[in-house]
Amino acid sequence: MKRLILAAALSFMISSPTSMVSAQVADTALGNLRPVRDNVGYCWDSIQMKRLINYLRSVDKTPAPPSRVIAAISPHDDYLYAARVYYPLYRVLRTKEVVIFGVTHGDVRPEIGDPHNIVILDSFQFWRGPRQNISISPLREFIKSKLDTSYCIVSNKAHALEHSIEALLPFIQYYNPDIKITPIMVTQMPFGRMDTISNQLSSIISEYIRQNHLVPGKDIAFLMSSDADHYGRDFNNIPYGEDAKAHKEATENDLRIAHNDLDGILSAGKVEDLTAEMKNTLWCGKYSVPFGLITTKKVIERLTGKSLDGKVLRYSDSYSEGVLPLKNTGMGTTAPASYKHWCGWLSAAYYLK
Repeated sequence: MKRLILAAALSFMISSPTSMVSAQVADTALGNLRPVRDNVGYCWDSIQMKRLINYLRSVDKTPAPPSRVIAAISPHDDYLYAARVYYPLYRVLRTKEVVIFGVTHGDVRPEIGDPHNIVILDSFQFWRGPRQNISISPLREFIKSKLDTSYCIVSNKAHALEHSIEALLPFIQYYNPDIKITPIMVTQMPFGRMDTISNQLSSIISEYIRQNHLVPGKDIAFLMSSDADHYGRDFNNIPYGEDAKAHKEATENDLRIAHNDLDGILSAGKVEDLTAEMKNTLWCGKYSVPFGLITTKKVIERLTGKSLDGKVLRYSDSYSEGVLPLKNTGMGTTAPASYKHWCGWLSAAYYLK
């Protein structure tokens, strides 16, 4: 879990057009705009976001995946550390709306009563984006109207405190300017509960897709937010030690999990194995990833009768990457990076088999 250094909850960049700032201020005053949680690690300025993308494009020469992305796993750590892991995914993600399955981090849970076995929705009308405010998809209210109330709560407080969903928005909006989102925080729950809730949720989402004649991977996509291992004494997680050998062993374990449980045909058994595997890790997406995967799997099966095929696009960690050589961006880092403290991350994409 990354350590946030937070300033004021709302931060409006001086390079933003006056009309945009005025609209954001008005929406905030009305309680319509979800406030930015982390204005250090992420990029909330459209000019600086373009600089970041141009840099990433210049250093990443790998060929883009050829298929249409239906679902994906994204990191949510600081851009100056992890942007090269975000980039392979977002440069090919094109959609009109996206369902985002976010984490309920440990620093958030005590503030909201530590709920379990549910998902958390919000009631904001907009979320902040670098270009303009991001609208909520009608899917969110459709879900609220149909999902069993024992499976979910609505909490703007929870969403205002949690950073794992907002982290994805600048990258999404850069490539998809008119994107709409459905933010869903996932709380701690066993696989059996995930399976139960996802049965109904996937039915609701499938109904919405049919009614609106949407094509998965073109009109709607699904994202799961997660960082991988959080290594260090301050995480109470140093099973291999605190040196180069420990770093190598820990990152190899991350890659083992990723390739065993995320690559290849997505099955219920594989998601259940992933859930069990993650119990023994400090991956913060240990609930958002399997819940998002099992829900998306059921949606695609209901709509097409086909399976999803997964591929890990890139893995790295904050010690190996270091800080990107970009200055005066308005961004910073919110945690150190050394053998004694680092965070791993990956991006992965799922395509129609």
